Amino acid sequence: MISVSEAIRQISVLGATGSIGCSTLDVIGRHPDRFSVYALSANNRVDALVEQCRVYQPAYAVIADEDYADNLSDKLAAASPNTTLLTGPSGLEQIASDPNVDVVMAAIVGAAGLDSTMAAVHAGKTVLLANKEALVMAGALFMQAVEISGATVLPIDSEHNAIFQCLPEVVQNGGKIGSHGIRKIILTASGGPFRDWSLADMRSVTPEQACAHPNWSMGRKISVDSATLMNKGLELIEACRLFTVGPEQIEIVIHPQSVVHSMVDYDDGSVLAQMGNPDMRTPIAYGLAWPQRIDSGVTALDLVTTGALEFEAPDIQRFPSLRLARSAAEAGGGASAVLNAANEEAVASFLRGDIPFTGIAELVESVLEAAPAAEPLTLNDVKEVDGLARDLAREFMIQKNCRWG
Repeated sequence: MISVSEAIRQISVLGATGSIGCSTLDVIGRHPDRFSVYALSANNRVDALVEQCRVYQPAYAVIADEDYADNLSDKLAAASPNTTLLTGPSGLEQIASDPNVDVVMAAIVGAAGLDSTMAAVHAGKTVLLANKEALVMAGALFMQAVEISGATVLPIDSEHNAIFQCLPEVVQNGGKIGSHGIRKIILTASGGPFRDWSLADMRSVTPEQACAHPNWSMGRKISVDSATLMNKGLELIEACRLFTVGPEQIEIVIHPQSVVHSMVDYDDGSVLAQMGNPDMRTPIAYGLAWPQRIDSGVTALDLVTTGALEFEAPDIQRFPSLRLARSAAEAGGGASAVLNAANEEAVASFLRGDIPFTGIAELVESVLEAAPAAEPLTLNDVKEVDGLARDLAREFMIQKNCRWG
């Protein structure tokens, strides 16, 4: 067990200016006797990073987009003069693997977070994994690195964190899930903003509508993934890797209230669920303090006020991303890396207004059918698959624009 009297744990936050990063700093700020911010990173949000550095005075600040380095340097000198500025991918990997760091919050969205997350794993850190794409793209390599390095990986996605909380202690500490009477994992999904919309209506969805999630406050890319239910598909693949189960052992159910964050179904008929108000500070606090629990700042769940909890099966005709993700999980090899890359390109195109909302899944399916998906044996292999899938997505988008336009 972790003693409260232990030395203050040093935290690096990768993706500090995003929604997960800001929530992490909120929880850290509530416990200055337990945690200290060692390093912060942002992609290009200079002013937000400067303000965070002014408040937390980290040893290092990293700006991933090196074009913004001079601007940050000038402002950082006044706000946090003892903070050393690092830049680019090498800077991210440095703060992820620094010997002084105890815990790394991996919250950079998408493929951009892969290298720094892997650097933290190779260094044997406690990794709070909010970057699901690292497992989707390079799951076998990631888990192999965890085993070799002895890193501790604690899931921060609300669903996987909920599953982790519902598992026996022996499984939490590295035991295999198959020998502990677990029948299946149940992932819950809010259904997003278009849960009741017809397919015809979804063709005219705008980026602003897709980013207006009914329950959660998230970044634009993740919000769109939630609206298409691709986020749930990626989480299915992530769960397969994290908990060493096959896709056939994972069920997805729509739960509009986002109160039950996921469940574990046991052989004896018991179903254990983790519940709470929809606020990412709960799983973040659990990850930071595990195996203890600390105050997260989240309001206690009032079941009487919450009222009825609803569950329903997802409609894969209206939300084909679920079908595509499950197929990629079943195919194995590099299929999930292809899926992720094609989806990132498709979502970015939709947010720019280049393709319709329903074109996201259509584009992803075209790339999945065309791209080779051999098992990547190295990170370079993963990146090659990722690059090929992105190139194909751009080519297909050009071909289909005549019909979409």
